[in-house]
Amino acid sequence: MGSTATPESGRPENEADEALDARAKKKRGGKRGKKGPFARIGLFYRQIIAELRKVVWPARNDLMSYTTVVIVFVAVMIGIVTVVDWGFSSLLKYVFG
Repeated sequence: MGSTATPESGRPENEADEALDARAKKKRGGKRGKKGPFARIGLFYRQIIAELRKVVWPARNDLMSYTTVVIVFVAVMIGIVTVVDWGFSSLLKYVFG
């Protein structure tokens, strides 16, 4: 008669399951697992170059406008932080004398 109970502490119920588990543990991860370290590094750099070829690079005018926007934004944020810092330092000088 069949049982619906699970095996104790995760052990397989029969020897076929044990053999399957042993084979799964010995098997390495497909093609990637069989290459040496230098082959994997070479593959990594080839994949980087392939991805960089897919990138849509901005035109010079776009790049100049993006750079200008970033510089202006950073200057405005520096101004805001400077004013807030000055305000807090003035407040602390007034409170603590």
